[in-house]
Amino acid sequence: MTADTSLPQGYPKDWEHNVALRDGTTVRIRPIKPTDADSLQRMVSRMSRQSVYHRFFQVKTHLQPEELEAFTHLDYRDRMAFVATRSDDVIGVGRYWRDDESDEIADVAFAVVDAEQGKGIATRLVRYLTSYADNQGITAFRASVLADNHVMIRVFRNAGYPMRREEGAGIYKVEFPTTEMSYFGKSDEIDEQRAIAASLMPVFYPSAVAVIGASRDPQSIGGRLFTNLINGDFTGPVFPVNPKADVVRSVKAYKSVLDVPGRVDLAFIVVPARFVNSVVAECVEKGVRGLVVISAGFSETGEAGSQLEDELMETVRDAGMRMVGPNCMGIINMDSAISMNGQFGPLSPPAGNVAMSSQSGALGVAILDYAGQMGIGISTFLSIGNQADVSGDDLLLYWESDPGTDVILLYVESFGNSRRFARAARRISKKKPIVAVKSGRTAAGARAASSHTGSLASVDAAVDTLFKQAGVIRTDTLT
Repeated sequence: MTADTSLPQGYPKDWEHNVALRDGTTVRIRPIKPTDADSLQRMVSRMSRQSVYHRFFQVKTHLQPEELEAFTHLDYRDRMAFVATRSDDVIGVGRYWRDDESDEIADVAFAVVDAEQGKGIATRLVRYLTSYADNQGITAFRASVLADNHVMIRVFRNAGYPMRREEGAGIYKVEFPTTEMSYFGKSDEIDEQRAIAASLMPVFYPSAVAVIGASRDPQSIGGRLFTNLINGDFTGPVFPVNPKADVVRSVKAYKSVLDVPGRVDLAFIVVPARFVNSVVAECVEKGVRGLVVISAGFSETGEAGSQLEDELMETVRDAGMRMVGPNCMGIINMDSAISMNGQFGPLSPPAGNVAMSSQSGALGVAILDYAGQMGIGISTFLSIGNQADVSGDDLLLYWESDPGTDVILLYVESFGNSRRFARAARRISKKKPIVAVKSGRTAAGARAASSHTGSLASVDAAVDTLFKQAGVIRTDTLT
């Protein structure tokens, strides 16, 4: 893929992530860019006088040009900032700065627009800044917080950081280390787990689903997926969407998801890749909260597909949706309260207490086949495909509190955020065994993984070390 020439020099693109908040919605957290100046100015204008005073220790209605320049033109080393964005609007900022590269302590400050406070944005920004700074040789942060800035005081105290009040100044001083063990406190882990679980509820427990691309051809992917949902006795309505059919399997079909009466929580999308983005835009307008994009033709196919996937993710992030896929087989939730067999494979597994995730659709079918032969009951199963949004890390956090899951099985081809995976797995594996097959142990396996997900298999020795540290049981074969 060609480099993005619109990004400033040194911009750390790998630090762009979609994160879940306490209310189940999502925001994009990424490094700040010079092009964020106008949006940053709008954010300040939307903040209350009190919030502005807490951040700048003075009342102001806008930022001066020199301030905007200093806040948005950074070297991403000694001066760094992360922004939380929704629909390209900046709604939160966390930044650090140090006078000299030899300094091991940097100053830090945060601000979140009033309407978005209390959702965990500041906590997420603290996490990102500390992690990034640790990689830059910064060992600690220091912050000055006004005594009546209860929001930031709560953020720091919940993270377990000691605070010292300056007598007579009405200001608290807080200094905290940037190492991983210090900034991931128990309350932060609980907060993250609850946020992820809440954001995935529309995916696992939708009250109504639509199959966009449902087909009258029983052998097509759209036909098989729709049939599985019907035959699986899904507890809510299933709406087929097909602009060329009036009826699918004796069920009234709709030309567009916008024509479906009432609420739709989850949409399965089975249309050619070139139509997916326009279909997702209609889902956003309809108020759909979850997507399962079965369609292939995205980052696994090369540069053009990667661009389509980037556009798709931009829409998903801006709408605060969660998406499984693209290029996936689908999902299953065997809980009798939902009975959702939302995948196009020929197998319907027995219900049980084992959760499974696979990055490969083909191997997903094999996994379900083995499970059926061995009498292994399934609680939930997901084929996550390119894991552009919902990842194996997210699923671990969801399954951590899922009462129907006692064992977790993973087929892994690549890691999104290995540090996040290890942190979650280390905690969860103490309560629920995690068993994993990791592809790429051989040269042929590495080539197979690349063809499935478009990403290179990780170095095998490093994977062994990661699994051992995280308490994950690694096996060599699916059997």
